[in-house]
Amino acid sequence: MLTTTDTVPLTRPPDSAALRRAAAPLTVTVDDEVRARVARGRRFFHAARHGNGSGGGERRIYGATTGFGALAGFAGRADEADQCDNTLAHLGAGQGPDLPPGIVRAALLLRTSSLARGLSGVSVEVVERLAAMFATTFCPAVPRYGSVGASGDLIPLAYATQALRGRGHAYLDGRRTEAAAALAAAGLRPLALDGRDALALVNGTSVTTAATALTRDAVRAAHRSLTALTCLLADVLGCDPGFLDADLMRAYGHPGAVDVAARMRRTLTGTAPSGTRPLQEPYSIRCAPQLLGAAEDALRYVDGVVAADLGGVSDNPLFFPGGPEEEAERDGAEGDGAAAEGKVVHGGNFFGQPAAFAADVLASVTAQLGNLAERQLDLLVDPVRNGGLPPMLATTPGTQHGLQGVQLATTAFVAEIRRAAAPAGMQSLPTNLRTQDVVPFGTQAALRSHDMAELLGLLCGSLALGLRQAVYVGARRPTAPRCAALLDALSEAVPPVDPDRPLDADVRAAADLLATSGLLATSDSPASDSPATSDRP
Repeated sequence: MLTTTDTVPLTRPPDSAALRRAAAPLTVTVDDEVRARVARGRRFFHAARHGNGSGGGERRIYGATTGFGALAGFAGRADEADQCDNTLAHLGAGQGPDLPPGIVRAALLLRTSSLARGLSGVSVEVVERLAAMFATTFCPAVPRYGSVGASGDLIPLAYATQALRGRGHAYLDGRRTEAAAALAAAGLRPLALDGRDALALVNGTSVTTAATALTRDAVRAAHRSLTALTCLLADVLGCDPGFLDADLMRAYGHPGAVDVAARMRRTLTGTAPSGTRPLQEPYSIRCAPQLLGAAEDALRYVDGVVAADLGGVSDNPLFFPGGPEEEAERDGAEGDGAAAEGKVVHGGNFFGQPAAFAADVLASVTAQLGNLAERQLDLLVDPVRNGGLPPMLATTPGTQHGLQGVQLATTAFVAEIRRAAAPAGMQSLPTNLRTQDVVPFGTQAALRSHDMAELLGLLCGSLALGLRQAVYVGARRPTAPRCAALLDALSEAVPPVDPDRPLDADVRAAADLLATSGLLATSDSPASDSPATSDRP
């Protein structure tokens, strides 16, 4: 079994860096502070459920004493453990291919974090056992289709919970197998749950939030890549960097554009214009700081939504122990009687509209960034606009075809991104006998944006490959040191196209280099450039 030194404490919400690391084994710690607040919430749930304290009598609590959704007006199963099956069995209606394991494990880390806040009434053992899973490669097999993101991601999280109980299927070390066998091989025991535990595990937007956060990170990485590649394009073509002038940007007035242009000026420090370019460059160069700046402003909005979602509690109902129990706990008392002075609140904290809107914004940003990358590559392979370089950057046009296939593929990528970019977060459809008469479709928005972000990374890799080839076939070597360093890194990772060869692996290699290269950020870049820090409140 794989091991790791990465540690994620449940005393505070995870950041997006932790979500990314959750794809591999990591240590999730449950300390005494977490145990105490979860145990307190559990005591209060039991007190409220069984009527201990003032008023007496059993209190109606959704999912603990009732059916679910449109059937909440009917009694649930009397046995608390049997109520777990009542929660999960009917949700086994998902279809389609399995979600990427990285999204599933990130979603379960978020679910664990939400439960660890102590407001869901689950047992300490549930939180501890979930935390233990992350030290292994175990990952539930979760079908992609079935969630509307309204009462949380009910169907996908039900599949995840069933796998943790040893039912259905799961992955271990990347191999799909029966969940019970995967648990045993990982050294994990199946989860034993009552109705409240089971409902708390499924009644949140953790899949939507995880996919949105991971997508935000991928789009931010592509935004950094495209910012640096635009600088490299301007340098190898010999453009005048006046379109980045600080006074010009301040007059424009948009903070994202001001910051992006400043970053681009730093990257282009030392560049020497060739003097052969037209007075005004095409918009894909001249208006790049305005476009990339607008994307930066939009991504900052998404940063705020992701930060709130990562730090919030997504569940229904929530359990708020009253003030008297705090005094009882300080005195070492159990506080069950005082717990009835708190409140059980039935509401809609499982409603994923914020992430739905944020994911739709990511889709719009992705579409325009992808369009910019494709247009810049189109400019680069066109001898009319690229300063006289050979068409398609072929070494001997006609007998060689250079980037022609790659340019065709980028056209297809952009078309696919545009087709997928229609907003999902406003396409509400009533369901569940109209108890869910408005739904956000955040899950669709987030997963769709996640797919689009992957294509955006390939578009950036395609442009990078074109820039590497442009210098090989006659473009000047960059005059700005930072641009030259980026070109050297690309040249080391990708050989020149001479003679023609399949370039699919080269595009992926360039995309991977851009996603991981420290050359794309400078020490004085704005903090929002870092997905590991940008979602901190």
